[in-house]
Amino acid sequence: MSPMPALIEEGRAKVNLSLRVVGRRADGYHDLESVVAFADCADRLTLEPGGELKLATTGPLAAACGDTADNLVFKAAKLLADAVPNLKLGAFALDKVLPVAAGIGGGSADAAAALRLLARLNNLSLDDPRLQKVALATGADVPVCLLSRACDMTGVGEQLLPLALPSMPCVMVNPRVPVATKDVFQALGLRNGELLVGATSVLGAPAWPEEGASIADWVEVLETVANDLEAPAMRIEPVIGEVLEALRDSAGVKLARMSGSGATCFAIYGAPTEAHAAAEKIRRDHPGWWVHAGTLS
Repeated sequence: MSPMPALIEEGRAKVNLSLRVVGRRADGYHDLESVVAFADCADRLTLEPGGELKLATTGPLAAACGDTADNLVFKAAKLLADAVPNLKLGAFALDKVLPVAAGIGGGSADAAAALRLLARLNNLSLDDPRLQKVALATGADVPVCLLSRACDMTGVGEQLLPLALPSMPCVMVNPRVPVATKDVFQALGLRNGELLVGATSVLGAPAWPEEGASIADWVEVLETVANDLEAPAMRIEPVIGEVLEALRDSAGVKLARMSGSGATCFAIYGAPTEAHAAAEKIRRDHPGWWVHAGTLS
């Protein structure tokens, strides 16, 4: 028999268009509400079926991936192998182009891509409860990255409501400074059991636009919420403020803020030409930064 052909999946960058920290639970985990979109930039994960579990990393940012044993691709695959008897595995190859510890879920997107590949190889449905459980056990952003479509994400990442986002021209910028999520939550400083959002705030929460809504409709609603992690992240890495300033000073910008726990920031524009012009200017002014012009959806 000829060997099975390699399977390929993309791990698309996740962008938090909004991020409210509802509070910190008694177990120490934080409850969130976040509108999550996905960008058209992605890592690429290949699976050669057969043999034992392996992972090789290539690409411009491979060196930032660290030890293979700590990689979320490896973690997700091992957890799924524990959950599913006789799971077929193989050799993963990760082409790493997204910055790490950047607030765009690069590692989570890679882990989700690994789970989708293993699901294809083993004829598992993406709504298989074992797959969902492993996704959440791997990381809070992995369930939404497994779906890889715009959602309103609540709880600790396990509750997902799909949203109909228009295609939004965007620029994403990372100053190539890693920011650890745990450090940002520590700087936020919530005690176990402390709430930031009360019943009144929940009742007054915005209703997200329906299918067919314009970019302007979405920007109008998104302006009423924020990213609660932006201020603590800027205290850790003030360069985030410089990135936001560069985006907010660009021509045609509709909305600019930080994604996730940083340091990546994004801006939304009315037209692709405006996004590409803004990206070119930022690249010229800050040649050391990672800059991507594309779309969110």
